[in-house]
Amino acid sequence: MAVVSAATREMNNVEAVRETLHDALANDPRTVILGEDVGARGNVFLITKGFLEEFGPERIIDTPLAEASIVGVAIGMAMEGMRPIAEIQFADFIYPAFNQIVGEAAKTRYRSNGDYTCPLVIRTPYGGGVRGALSHSVSVEALFYHVPGLKIVAPSTPADIKGLLTAAIEDPDPVLFLEHKKTYRLVKGPVPEGHFVLPIGRADVKKEGSQLTVVSYGLYVHQALDAARQLEGEGVSVEVIDLRSIRPMDRETILESVRKTRKLLIIHEDNKFGGVGAEIAAMVAEEALFDLDAPIRRLAGPDVPAMGYAITLEEEFMISTPRMREAMRELVQF
Repeated sequence: MAVVSAATREMNNVEAVRETLHDALANDPRTVILGEDVGARGNVFLITKGFLEEFGPERIIDTPLAEASIVGVAIGMAMEGMRPIAEIQFADFIYPAFNQIVGEAAKTRYRSNGDYTCPLVIRTPYGGGVRGALSHSVSVEALFYHVPGLKIVAPSTPADIKGLLTAAIEDPDPVLFLEHKKTYRLVKGPVPEGHFVLPIGRADVKKEGSQLTVVSYGLYVHQALDAARQLEGEGVSVEVIDLRSIRPMDRETILESVRKTRKLLIIHEDNKFGGVGAEIAAMVAEEALFDLDAPIRRLAGPDVPAMGYAITLEEEFMISTPRMREAMRELVQF
């Protein structure tokens, strides 16, 4: 349950991450941060700048360039009662740690019959739109979405970042916390002061509407809202749901909205085939098919191996606000 302070401060997404991490370190001596360049350099986005001097090298740990070791060491810390926050510098670098995350962390509670938990947070910036090319633009959520025992969170606003990152740090099980790097300094908003927690697994209706449900997460929530507001001038009413938590997924909020609007558009940056949108579409088809007045539509990244560096290739991969607006308009008119 959320603990909401009446007082708020305006900040951007990267500031919300920094403040939440700082509060966790200050309030719980079990909390440690480990990863590449998190100490002396203060993270490539300067999120942890000054933390090493304030909290010391036993709690702000610069690691070798070895993602499997970063997560593996963090799992050991978690199982011994600490609250590690492991940073993967970019989501594109997470692959060496795949076995540690999927084969170890996600199975800890099940394998031990509940004798052990793994209160581990794995933070990583993901997504394109920043000319990051092949090695700094990937979306990894679908690779981990299939794994029971692992929670996946991808907030889009500063307040949601603070509430959900706090929840992830306090959660007894592993959480993969995805931060869209393009939103770091682009997105601003009011953030409650003090201890603020949002429940993992709860979506948020960012805009109410009656003719079409749009489900998205991360950067594309903001573009979907822009597109939906532009369509209001044409008399088109679009409801925009920010998934926030990819797993567990808030099935009830999605189904309630779809049964009201009778049409569904799912938008995500990750490749279309086998993506999060496919699971949402299947769930709605199984549970609300006869409430629909149009086919479910997915608007997602193309099925190519990576995002190119050339701006034309990046723009072709990313979904623009006009493309979203056109897809919404077509589905409403179906």
